[in-house]
Amino acid sequence: MAMINLLLSFLFFLTTAVVSQPITAPPSQEPIAAAPISPPSPPLPISLTPPPKTPLVPALFVIGDSSVDSGTNNFLGTFARADRLPYGRDFDTHQPTGRFCNGRIPVDYLALRLGLPFVPSFLGQTGRVEDMLHGLNFASAAAGIIFTSGSELGQHVSLSQQIQQFTDTYQQFVLRMGQQAAVYLISNSVLYISIGINDYIHYYLRNESNVQNVYYPWSFNRFLASTVKQEIKNLYGINVRKVVVMGLPPIGCAPHYLCEYKVKDGQCVEEINNMVMEFNFVMRYMIGELNEELPYSHIIFCDVFQGSMDMLKNSEQYGFKVTTDACCGLGDYKGFLMCLSPDMACSNASDHIWWDQFHPTDTVNAILADNVWNGLHTKMCYPMNLEDVVASTY
Repeated sequence: MAMINLLLSFLFFLTTAVVSQPITAPPSQEPIAAAPISPPSPPLPISLTPPPKTPLVPALFVIGDSSVDSGTNNFLGTFARADRLPYGRDFDTHQPTGRFCNGRIPVDYLALRLGLPFVPSFLGQTGRVEDMLHGLNFASAAAGIIFTSGSELGQHVSLSQQIQQFTDTYQQFVLRMGQQAAVYLISNSVLYISIGINDYIHYYLRNESNVQNVYYPWSFNRFLASTVKQEIKNLYGINVRKVVVMGLPPIGCAPHYLCEYKVKDGQCVEEINNMVMEFNFVMRYMIGELNEELPYSHIIFCDVFQGSMDMLKNSEQYGFKVTTDACCGLGDYKGFLMCLSPDMACSNASDHIWWDQFHPTDTVNAILADNVWNGLHTKMCYPMNLEDVVASTY
């Protein structure tokens, strides 16, 4: 299935590359007063609290995969790209920016909550320190905790490489601002980490390197979580103190796997979801350990699986009409072929949970961001919400 997907995507890439314009930096991503294409938000109210007049934190930094990529892969040689419509059709600019969504991703909504502008891609900025002071997004689609996860799709920036980019940025701050000012900026800013799902999609479930015969799911989960734990310790060494670690979503309910496993009546693939739940359990436990081991740190774990399943189980309450099929795709559940053209997309993404094979719609991202901030719809973060982290001092 994955190979067929890849071949079809390659054919599409060849046919469109002939008429495509050269890659340029994505258009401005600042919010503008444009009316969204999709109808209004679902009945369950999404928070419309106006952003604070002054930033609550100096900056927001983002590390992760396609769940939070804001344009990194636009600059890489990869099939994992979202630089063509209909991606971005419901974004503020109504243009593709590299976000794997019809509109905004969770960190866009959280940036507004924090009183900050949308966080630009690290590879899309000019290199001027002044342009980095409100944060940077290092996330890269197809990236995983394991260095080679997602490599069959082409170039990406892995977790360890993103952390090196973040470390280099900190060193630039020190040289430009001085040690004291740089430490203040980093220690009072928020670091948002959302990564790990590609280690299942593109590694464990594909049995790369015969991994399933070496690691049972529980051992594999512990390996991934311990790697993330060590990387957070490394970040603590350069004065990172406020961290949001996102758990994994229920990809066993994603249209791609509903199609691949030929499920009936849209029932989620329990085998896959069980692995995700195990990873989230281990990661939450290790975050608790980190808070005890690292003085003055405020690290929270947000269970995306828990928040997403609440939407799937109570879809009518949230205003969703379609919970199994992607808005954009082809085949059963629109999960056989990735979203490649506007003709493949539904007219109203706001009543869908899934935008494409693997990624949620803007509406879902808004709800998840509300939950991360203050648990508006359902409690998702432990031991506190991001709002509490921002208010905390040491």
